[in-house]
Amino acid sequence: MDFLALLKIIFIAIVEGITEWLPVSSTGHLILCEALFDMKTAFGPNGYAVWEFFLVFVQFAAILAVIVVFFKDLWPWTKKKDQVQRKEIYWTWLYILIACVPAAIAGLFLDDLLDQYLYNYWTVTVTLIFYGLVFLLVEWYLRKTGREPKINSMKDFTWKTALIIGLAQVLALIPGTSRSGITIIAALLIGVNRETGTKFTFYVSIPVMLGASLLKGFKFFYEGNTLTPHQIIYFIVGALVAFLISLIAIKFLTVFVKNHTFRVFGLYRVCFGSFMLFLIIFLPAVGFPLPDIAPQAVQTVNLMRFLPRPLSLL
Repeated sequence: MDFLALLKIIFIAIVEGITEWLPVSSTGHLILCEALFDMKTAFGPNGYAVWEFFLVFVQFAAILAVIVVFFKDLWPWTKKKDQVQRKEIYWTWLYILIACVPAAIAGLFLDDLLDQYLYNYWTVTVTLIFYGLVFLLVEWYLRKTGREPKINSMKDFTWKTALIIGLAQVLALIPGTSRSGITIIAALLIGVNRETGTKFTFYVSIPVMLGASLLKGFKFFYEGNTLTPHQIIYFIVGALVAFLISLIAIKFLTVFVKNHTFRVFGLYRVCFGSFMLFLIIFLPAVGFPLPDIAPQAVQTVNLMRFLPRPLSLL
């Protein structure tokens, strides 16, 4: 086993566990890690496919952390819950499902295309800076207008509130946007308070990211890929680290939003995006081109290929 590769895995799992939940774009940070550490070679044979699956696997571990943290809020079938509390949770799940529909539909048909054409340094750099500025503008607007939130708990939600947040989540399919960031922005603009908007962002991540992880995991094995024993160890270590760090990041953000704005995340995005812009311009200019990060060529954007052969002939 390559000890240096294992250290890289641990570091990347830490980055994933932090940036997946803070509104700073996990994709942007992981792209930089991929470029710096050359993860295609770190994973050995079939390196790029394994690297892509590793990202899916640690993302799955991060989702498990959300389930653990909010299990009591989202699991209605306990003796401690009365009928009224169960009904509130049922409504919460309805709003979660409504918010998931737009991204699920768009991701099903556009995920491969977006990865092929937008998964690059320039797209991520632009979205990092752009949405960082949006965060700063939204916070400035809210402070200037002094507008009080009108949706202060899940009891105040409506299907329209959930749908608007879900539509905003579609933008997160563009690399560098940040799923948590764009949904929090949408929630703030329609009058959801910070704590409720942040929690709902975590709630919505469960079905959306579970579905995406399972679909990409299925595609990995469907295309004939396998894992070596060493790679399996890397995956287990990475998942454990991502899970534990995600627990910390989720709890941190839920406490942070009670007394702070999101300006710090907006400023961070602008600074980090500017740093990436410097790298992609300066390094090639001095003879150090950044490695290619474009996903493997999409053979065909045809979901029918995942159906049993008799059905795929229809």
